[in-house]
Amino acid sequence: MSGGSGLGPNGSADKTLGEIVGEVSEKASLLVREEIELAKAEITGKFSKLTKGAAVAGAAGVFLIFGITMFFHTLAWLLDDLFNWDPWTGFAVVTVLLFLLAGLAAFVAVRLFKKGAPPTPDLAIEEAKRTREQFEAQKIQRDQVHRGLERGEELTRP
Repeated sequence: MSGGSGLGPNGSADKTLGEIVGEVSEKASLLVREEIELAKAEITGKFSKLTKGAAVAGAAGVFLIFGITMFFHTLAWLLDDLFNWDPWTGFAVVTVLLFLLAGLAAFVAVRLFKKGAPPTPDLAIEEAKRTREQFEAQKIQRDQVHRGLERGEELTRP
């Protein structure tokens, strides 16, 4: 009868301290291994979902490209019907429009690249320089105070 003594199940009092420490160590090791297995299973599940999502996004991109292509064909035929042009004229207008948009996008891209190049953290570097200067100034002040104390001067606070 183990009763309500609060000592735990029978036989636990017979264990030595070394056995108890060994048992705790073994259970902690088992817990760590189980946590690692849980993390592996969780990452595998998430990676699988991300892979499937990437494949579906790729399919969506292909459909989008075909849709845009069909839109431009439709636009060319619409221009042909509206202005009673030859079919090649509508396609030529759409082609010129696409080249103009490509040129505009390239111009904007070049400007953005120039603003971002070279990719150095200029603000962080400037802040680090200011911080170093502050530390050097504080070191000089500490050295002056230390030399003054060595000469027997009293420390006065401004």
